[in-house]
Amino acid sequence: MHDLRRQALESGKTVSRKARSKQASPASSRPSSRPPSRAASRSRAVSNAGSEEDEAGNLSDETSFSTNSIDELLNGDAPDPVTDAWRADLADRIQELLDRKRSSVQGREKCLATYVRILTAQYAEEDIRGKEAELVAAFLKSIKAETSERETILALKALAMTVVTSPSDLIYEAVCSPLKRVISDSPSVPSKAAAVHCLGTCTFVGGASDDEILDNMAYLLEIVASDGSFIDAQDEADPVVAALEEWGSLSTLIDDLADESEEAAEYFVDQLSSSDAGVQIAAGENIALLYEKSYRPLTEDDGGTEFSEGEIVSDPDEIPGVPKLVKNYDVYRRTDVLKDTLSDLASFNTRRLSKKEQKAIRTNFADILDSVEYPTHGPRYQNAISQDTGKRYGSRMTVRIHKEGVMKIDKWWKLHRLQALRRVLQSGFVKHYEANPIVFESLPIMITNDRKASRED
Repeated sequence: MHDLRRQALESGKTVSRKARSKQASPASSRPSSRPPSRAASRSRAVSNAGSEEDEAGNLSDETSFSTNSIDELLNGDAPDPVTDAWRADLADRIQELLDRKRSSVQGREKCLATYVRILTAQYAEEDIRGKEAELVAAFLKSIKAETSERETILALKALAMTVVTSPSDLIYEAVCSPLKRVISDSPSVPSKAAAVHCLGTCTFVGGASDDEILDNMAYLLEIVASDGSFIDAQDEADPVVAALEEWGSLSTLIDDLADESEEAAEYFVDQLSSSDAGVQIAAGENIALLYEKSYRPLTEDDGGTEFSEGEIVSDPDEIPGVPKLVKNYDVYRRTDVLKDTLSDLASFNTRRLSKKEQKAIRTNFADILDSVEYPTHGPRYQNAISQDTGKRYGSRMTVRIHKEGVMKIDKWWKLHRLQALRRVLQSGFVKHYEANPIVFESLPIMITNDRKASRED
C-alpha cells in the first residue's frame, strides 16, 4: 500500500455486450463488498481527450474531468474571492452552515456554493482546522435529507473539498455508509454520480484502511459490471463513468493488483463496447493502468533469475536510462484480442457521434493501445525526434504551473491522480498544488526552469 494514502489525500445507453447477454440474470454481488444529465458524460469524454492545446501537450487549468460540472452549479452565486476578505466570508459561511435552524433550501444552496468556491480558490486549512467534524456532520444532514438535487450535490462537493483541504483519519468511517446509501437509493442520477466521486475522494484521503480501499474498489466494480443496475441506475452513463474513474484513482494506492487485475480487466474490456464515449474512455484508461502496473523494472537482484520469452520488455526506442521491465503477472488472457479491439477504437469512425467525440476516442485509444504494447510508454507518447535534443519526445502531456514550470504526466498512474484531483479542485488545482501538501504529495514531481526535481517514491 502506498504511503501517500496516509499522507494525503449523456448520450446513448451504456449497456455492454456482456450485460446484454445477461439481461435475464442480474449481476451478483460480492458478499464482502456489497454493503448530470447524460449529455454531461459525453462532454467529459471530449474534455478528457483534450482540446487542441491539450493535444500539443498541455492540460488547460479550466479543463474539467467531472461527469457532472460542479463549476456550473457554482456560477453566479458569489464572486471569486481575490483578497483577504475571503477569510471573513468563509467564517460567516461556516457559521451559517452549522446553524441550520432557520435556513431555507435556497439559503443553504447559496451558502454551500460560496463555501465550495472559497475552498477551491484558496487553501484554507487553517480556517477550517478544528471545525472539520461539525462541518462534516452539517454536510451529511444535507446529503441524507436530499431536499433538493442541487443542495445534495453541493454538500457532496463541500465534503470532498473539506477532506482534501484538511484530511482526517476519522472522516472515512463517518461518511462511508451515508455516501453508499445515496449511491444506492437516491432517485437522482447526478446525485449518485457525485456521491461515487465523493466516496472515492474520502476513501483516498479520509483514513480508509487497506481492506476498506479494496472493498470499495470491489463495490465500484459491481457498478461497472452491472452497467449501473447494481445501484438502480441501469443504462445511465454518469454513475458508470464515475465508478470507472474512482476505481482507477484508488488502484494507484495498491502496489500489487495481481489478485484484482483479471476480473477487473474482463469488465473493463467488456465496457469498450459501450455506446457511450465516456464509458469507453474511462474503461480504456483503467486497462492502460493495469498493464502499466503489471510490470516492474528489472533490477540487479534479478541477475540469477531465468525469465521466459515475453516476460522481459525492453524499450523499443532504446532510450538511455529507460530500464527493462519484467512482467509480474498477466492482466488479460486474450491480449491479442484486446489489441485488435483497441486498434479498431484508435481508428474509430461513425456517424453516430460528432467529429469531436470521434477524435476524442481515436486519440485516447491510440495512447492506450501503445501502452498495452509497450508498457514503458505513457499517455500522449510521441516517437518524433526533437531537433534540439536528438531524442524522442516521449510522453508530451504536461500541466503548466503558472510560467515557472510544468508537471510532466508520463505515467498512467499520474494521469489518474491528476484527473481525480481536478474533479475535486476544478480551476483551483494549481493553487492547491502550490500550497496544499496533500495535493503536492499525490503528484510529487515538478519540472521547474527545465530542470526536473523528482520526489517520486
